[in-house]
Parts: sequence; structure tokens; C-alpha cells
Amino acid sequence: MDNWEIYVLKYAERTNALKHEHFLFTDAHNGPMPMDYFIWALKNEQGRVIIVDMGFEEKEGKKRGRRLLRTPAEALAKVRIDASEVEDLVVSHMHYDHCGNAHEFPKATFHIQEREMAFATGPNMKHPAFRDIFAVDYVVDMVRALFGDRVEFVHGFKELASGITLHHVGGHTDGLQVVRVNTQRGWVVLAVDAIHLYANIEQKNPFPLVLNVADMLNGYSTISNLADSPTHIIPGHDPMVLDRFPKVPGAEEFAVRADLVPNHWK
Repeated sequence: MDNWEIYVLKYAERTNALKHEHFLFTDAHNGPMPMDYFIWALKNEQGRVIIVDMGFEEKEGKKRGRRLLRTPAEALAKVRIDASEVEDLVVSHMHYDHCGNAHEFPKATFHIQEREMAFATGPNMKHPAFRDIFAVDYVVDMVRALFGDRVEFVHGFKELASGITLHHVGGHTDGLQVVRVNTQRGWVVLAVDAIHLYANIEQKNPFPLVLNVADMLNGYSTISNLADSPTHIIPGHDPMVLDRFPKVPGAEEFAVRADLVPNHWK
């Protein structure tokens, strides 16, 4: 079975976020709790590359009050990955901050849960509470990719490559999937938006932007079972990830290696 390197790449941030915005069940204590925005790059010993998610564009970030620090393609270039040559890209779900920039990956096949495409193009999009977190242009990009024979649908579980599996968990969206990766330190799970912050799973207190609370809570158990330990779970938006893991030389400001043993765990 292949071992994979995991590059966690920060491309944007929201520094004015508050604690109460991150938890379904809140208390009287509030204060700043910033969010980071990441994509993930997987690379094996043979040089095969698989990307997880595509981020958003600057104009979309400005509209939503998110600060773009670098394009995902620029972030990838810093770890010697050419976005224009990527052949496999996992779309965890189709929210705006994960599904933009398809044009930067002209050779990619997009691996997405069938339920997610149905959700993003189905009757639930009549409701602003659901559709506002999607970007219609990015959804259209995925439909165009489908018509261009560049979408591979996942039906619950899929072994994408030796040492990489995709698992449907839902909750945050109907078709949200997480990525299990075999590394030199064991099985790591990229939880993406199944777990926004470490505190969400540690406190069993979900992020409030959720389609199905029960599925999200059950997803915590699924992820815990898939990962070798809590240190093998990588949340989707927590700034602590950049502090806990070894930095990538030449990209220390925004890139870490989650396949390596954490620097600390506190």
C-alpha cells in the first residue's frame, strides 16, 4: 500500500470571526475565533498527485468578507505542484470555498459524491438558507465538467488510489465526503467541513451551518474510527493546524505536512 505526503495549504482567512459563529450550542462566552481556508495536496513516492478541493476566487472572497492571501494554484506552485497538470481532484463538497477555480485545473477529473451534485442542483436550492453558501458559477462549472466527461461520481465509498479512500458522511451538506490517507505515521483523515475546528469534535458541538445535525454528529464517530488517533484527524478550517504540524521549507507561512508527527499537541 502506498504512503502519501499530505500538504495542508492555507490560501485565505477570516480574521474577524467570533466564537459563537462556530458552534451550534453556544454559551455566554464570546470573543475572536479566526478561521483559515485550506486546500490539501497528496503526493506519493512515485510522484502521483491528488488534490482535495479548489478554494475560491478573489471576487467571491471579497463578496463574502474573506481575505484571499494567494490563489490555490499559487500555493500549489510553492510545493512544486503545477495545477494545470493535476489529473485527479477530490471535491469534498460544493460550497463556494471548496469548489471554485476549476479553470485552474484543466486536466483534472473531479471526484464528487453523486448526492452532492444532486443536492447542489436540486430543489433544496430554492431555500436561501441552503443556497447562499454555494456560488452558482462554481456549481455550473461542475455541471460543465460533467458534460465534458470530467466528473467521476462516488457512491458512498471509493478507493481512489492505493492508500486513499473516500467516505460519505453528510451532515454539513448532503454529499459531504472525507478523505482517508495512508501515511508514514498511519491513517490520517482529512475531515474538511465534517469538522471545521478541533473544538467541534472535542466538545461534540457541531458547526452551525448544517443540513443534518444527526449525520454530522455520527460523522464524528465515523472519522474517529477511520483515523488512527485524534492527532490523525485534520479539521477543515482550524488555524491550529498550521501551528501543530511541521512547516514546509520555502512555504513556512502557509504550508505544513500533516503526514509527519505533530510538533506538539496542546
